Amino acid sequence: MNATDSGTGTDTVRAGRRTVRIHRPEKVLFPDDGLTKAEVVGYYRRVAAAMVPQLRGRPLMLERLPEGLGGPQFMQKDTPGHYPDWIRRAEVTKEGGTVTHTVCDDKATLLFLADQACLTFHRWLSRAGRPDHPDRLVFDLDPPGPDFEAVREAARQLCGLLGELGLPAALMTTGSKGLHVIVPLDGKSDFDTVRGFAQDAAEVLAARHPDRLTTAVRKKSRGDRLYLDVQRNAYAQTAVAPWSMRAKPGGPVATPITRQQLDDPQLTAQSWTVRDVEGVLEQMAARPWSGAPARGRSLRTARRRLDALR
Repeated sequence: MNATDSGTGTDTVRAGRRTVRIHRPEKVLFPDDGLTKAEVVGYYRRVAAAMVPQLRGRPLMLERLPEGLGGPQFMQKDTPGHYPDWIRRAEVTKEGGTVTHTVCDDKATLLFLADQACLTFHRWLSRAGRPDHPDRLVFDLDPPGPDFEAVREAARQLCGLLGELGLPAALMTTGSKGLHVIVPLDGKSDFDTVRGFAQDAAEVLAARHPDRLTTAVRKKSRGDRLYLDVQRNAYAQTAVAPWSMRAKPGGPVATPITRQQLDDPQLTAQSWTVRDVEGVLEQMAARPWSGAPARGRSLRTARRRLDALR
């Protein structure tokens, strides 16, 4: 924090050309850990260089807890009227009307939202300019039980299949229960096409490992098999953003990882936390997604290859 006003209980922080006011900086937002709003803002300030590019241009759903963990919690879609004019908005259609989402294009916006007790940032898989055409495909892998090895194994198998299809894959711990396997796309296919492709790929993989993997939506049909979840690949659905903290004790962080880290038997969904900011920054500095292509891939060739496997 750059300055403190003891009379109003606020701090200010510089972010580029802007000064962002932080209200009640000593407010404890993670009571089990003693983490304050100032520390939450400080965390987002330190990861902004890596996080903002992952948010830029995308409508957001903001998970806000004004009184911290244990208090009221809500998901904010519509941008409140009191937000500064310099914060970008994106008006998108919904059933029966429109909704105006907040878009985080810069560090100042990120810190302003942290001051609003936005602990977790959930991003659309498409961008505001073409909301019907995703440029990310996400497979959500959660463990069927307490053993995280099932997630690591499924992620390895999924990455293998994506490799056969000529598609790159980026891996991320979710900070909650599992891993996301993310495929960067060129944004030319609509959601129905992308979701259909993801579902078919999941079915091919489940058929290869029927005792360990499933595409059954109903929990009672899964048994102890891991569910290959592709439901996030739909209009207005979101996925937790890279480097976002989660509203859970300890402040676990959704953290990009490398394929090599997937082989670490100690890996869990909550391996990185705000309690160990230096560990998060070390992972960030290692640029775990540096091998991902700068431009997303088309699904056309991958679809032909996938159809040949079915």
